[in-house]
Amino acid sequence: MATAVTASATAATRFTRLAGAGLLRSSCRLRTAVRFQRPGLTTTALLRPTELKPKDQGQPETLDYRVFLVDGGGRKISPWHDVPLRAGDGVFHFIVEIPKESSAKMEVATDEAFTPIKQDTKKGNLRYYPYNINWNYGLLPQTWEDPTAANADVEGALGDNDPVDVVEIGERRANIGDVLRVKPLAALAMIDEGGLDWKIVAISLDDPKASLVNDVDDVEEHFPRLVQRLQDTRR
Repeated sequence: MATAVTASATAATRFTRLAGAGLLRSSCRLRTAVRFQRPGLTTTALLRPTELKPKDQGQPETLDYRVFLVDGGGRKISPWHDVPLRAGDGVFHFIVEIPKESSAKMEVATDEAFTPIKQDTKKGNLRYYPYNINWNYGLLPQTWEDPTAANADVEGALGDNDPVDVVEIGERRANIGDVLRVKPLAALAMIDEGGLDWKIVAISLDDPKASLVNDVDDVEEHFPRLVQRLQDTRR
């Protein structure tokens, strides 16, 4: 069962500090992360995030279903390794794994070529939330929670060996594999089975309320009890 340890309030500045304290760029340290990329691909030189599109393979809600990310030329790229983390001016790119108002537990397949998005399983069975979630859920590209680094600010917990999670609280229901530009608002530390699992609360820049929310206090004002619901949610 996941338990909340702390919630933080300062948007991009706070997120940057957290990144230095235990959230590592996946391209920097890959001792336990698997990286598959097309030779020669560099995120800054070749990728235009606005041209990236999700591409389905297989039937939804089956073990073989995958959602790949393709560039403007139709070539597969990794949503985890190849999409730039930063979009400039304190804005970050966010990859949607689980759309708002859905229940299938989708996640990046970190051990597969091009790290497509697939439905999580347990003992061979597809996993679902017992309810539809009320936000778009996904990851920050090029981040990784180091399972060998103890965070002194959060009970010495070790990273969970996954990309950093994002909860995007805007009104629009996104699609699996969408790449959104988001503004971080708060950081929530969760301890799940002993592993540190950061949840970055963010909002899409395209959302009507994006200009109204800049920290956790604004979230409480414009999205009442949302942080409490996050703390009560089991991933």
